[in-house]
Amino acid sequence: MTEITHRFVESTSGLRMHVAEAGEGPLVLLLHGFPECWYSWRHQLTALAEAGFHAVAPDQRGYARTGGPEEVDKYSLLHLVGDAVGLIEALGAEQSSVIAEQSSVISQQAFVIGHDWGAPVAWATAQLRPDLVRGVACLSVPHRPRGSKPPVATMRKQFGDGFYMVHFQQPDVPEAEFERAPAATFRRMLYAASGDGPAAAPIVPAGGGFLDVCPEPEEYPDWLTAEDVATFVREYEGTGFSGPINWYRNLDRNWELTAAWHRVPVTPPALYIVGDRDTVVAGPGTRERIDRMSDFVPNLRETIWLPGCGHWTQQERPTEVNEALIGFLRSL
Repeated sequence: MTEITHRFVESTSGLRMHVAEAGEGPLVLLLHGFPECWYSWRHQLTALAEAGFHAVAPDQRGYARTGGPEEVDKYSLLHLVGDAVGLIEALGAEQSSVIAEQSSVISQQAFVIGHDWGAPVAWATAQLRPDLVRGVACLSVPHRPRGSKPPVATMRKQFGDGFYMVHFQQPDVPEAEFERAPAATFRRMLYAASGDGPAAAPIVPAGGGFLDVCPEPEEYPDWLTAEDVATFVREYEGTGFSGPINWYRNLDRNWELTAAWHRVPVTPPALYIVGDRDTVVAGPGTRERIDRMSDFVPNLRETIWLPGCGHWTQQERPTEVNEALIGFLRSL
């Protein structure tokens, strides 16, 4: 069985990042979402390694063993893309020193794959630094062109103060709820947003918390175990939830900082995979926008819908996801 190893890498962004990795070959960077870590890619690390790739799953800024700064404004999208670019450059430099016959350009490129919050980071990395991205594949979250107005007020007007991204703007409140009983937090959130869960809208009830819309499962679904939940709890022990929640607190700042790239297309070859029970794509008009995604992702090769799959795409359906990713990467 292919071994997953762990180490710390100094990203050229200045952040010391924990990575899990497996295999040798072309670099594949796997960017997790919320509330996750490298472990979300456990099935893909080994499959990609056995297919001839160097698969690397970092704990992103603020998460798990990587941790991060206390300042909220240090979690903007430009910081997150900077971390990804910094890893590509650092790991590419390692590879080029080992494989001298390869050109430095190829060795310092990577395939970038993202899920949930990792998807916007992957899309933006491909958009801002296409010279470093050989291909981009995103799970759950489609590419969304920059809007004409700051997003938080727009979401508040459309969904109310209880919409989870608006709710997360409050200082200290979300992390206090999630850190009260971490095992229950992970168990309930992973179940609730899955294809086995209730597919409830992420609207926090007045006076309540986010977990009020995440029921306790009567039993674990087939794709999730008690040990999986315990692993997430262990990985978060040192850093908690403040860093991850800070990503949401930069939504309006991201809009301001990315003005120079307004409506710039994502040009590298792309793949999009989504479950048809994912609440991310449940809103009105979302499927139509996905059908038109090639307007801003002109080299989108394919959109794959997974029947009965919820939000945790690569964990719920590892076989289908691995097959799709490996086929896409090999085609490039």
